[in-house]
Amino acid sequence: MQLDDPELQADLIATAHALADAARPVTLAHFRDPMIHADNKAARGFDPVTIADREAEQAMRAILDIRRPDDAIFGEEFGHKPGTSGLTWVLDPIDGTRGYMSGTPTWGVLIAVNAGAGPLYGVIDQPYIGERFSGGFGRASVLGPQGERALSVRRGVALADAIIFTTFPEVGTDAEGRAFHRLSAQGKLTRYGMDCYAYALLAAGQIDLVAEAGLSSYDVQAPIAVIEAAGGIVTNWQGGPAEGGGQILAAATEALHGAALEILGAG
Repeated sequence: MQLDDPELQADLIATAHALADAARPVTLAHFRDPMIHADNKAARGFDPVTIADREAEQAMRAILDIRRPDDAIFGEEFGHKPGTSGLTWVLDPIDGTRGYMSGTPTWGVLIAVNAGAGPLYGVIDQPYIGERFSGGFGRASVLGPQGERALSVRRGVALADAIIFTTFPEVGTDAEGRAFHRLSAQGKLTRYGMDCYAYALLAAGQIDLVAEAGLSSYDVQAPIAVIEAAGGIVTNWQGGPAEGGGQILAAATEALHGAALEILGAG
């Protein structure tokens, strides 16, 4: 398998967008239904899954069975399907199900393809707004209500002027929460509750840092691909690879990334 083969790259890009196209109508069919039921997957706390999560992943898997039958699949709802090609599709049919069932338009469909050394290409799709952020193979763009444009992270922002996002104010364990709030205290503005949309905004140059903990690989692989293609950096809180999930730090610049790592690792 030659990952620099233009035909292979074009097929992977087209397949990723076909998956997003398949998931859009399924997720929209149930969005803002006040009676939508959510099962709780968590032994403790609340980790919801809805019919839309399951049906959207099934729709994407059906596309892959036709277009890329030899590729492996790892999805949030239906687990791992082995493959023989060396490529794995990593799917989160609805990232931000809590937001989805609450009616907020900050959830997204996450799609990434991985050859074993990090994601090659990723899509963050927001069906209700009609925005699709994508990146990899030397390109990064967003297509939405304002048309299509290239993605590029924001440059030249000091930590004191940074906009920082995370999903939950408690940010994982008590220690992780304290570390995040040390970082938050050094920035200009902190916002919460955006799920994958925060990573899309970083790639679009709207914000500067995202720090989270307790994530799974299907939560992060598409955002990693999009942000890196837009010129940003994504690691764990020790500066190592982040595609496996856990503690995630996404930064627009090396300077912000270094400053945030120093604070997150302090005490």
